Amino acid sequence: MDDERDDLIRRITQTQRDLGRAFARHQSPLFTSNLTMRQLKVVMVLAVRGSASGQELAHDLGVGLGTVTGIVDRLVAQGLVSRHEDPHDRRVRRVELTAEGTELIERIQDDGIQHYRRILDHLDTDTLRALDMVVHRIHAVAEDLFAEEQGEADNPGAFTK
Repeated sequence: MDDERDDLIRRITQTQRDLGRAFARHQSPLFTSNLTMRQLKVVMVLAVRGSASGQELAHDLGVGLGTVTGIVDRLVAQGLVSRHEDPHDRRVRRVELTAEGTELIERIQDDGIQHYRRILDHLDTDTLRALDMVVHRIHAVAEDLFAEEQGEADNPGAFTK
């Protein structure tokens, strides 16, 4: 039974990889933005968090504060992020997306959703129902796993399953 599960997981992940390649073939704003991978990571982190300090960004990217400063400087020059004083600690500078940065993220997301929607439009209703159930189940498992991981990060000495 484990061999079957392993084979199914391998096939599913390979199909997802192939689907990702299919999406990458078109001219997405993701690939035409001229952002480096680190710059894109900063923009994505800010899209999720709203704002972050340089220290938080350095931690998230696994780089030094000096590296983050350079990345943020270039994003500021492109008009995608801005820096401002933290209202709770004037020593800390926070970085957040500008309207142009938010628009870039929305274009990237909308483009992906548009292409995904084109694919879904070609599926029959029974397949869509099955996919809806599977996607909701995957989401629920992901939420549980991420909550468990966060609990472990918040309480590293706690015993877990």
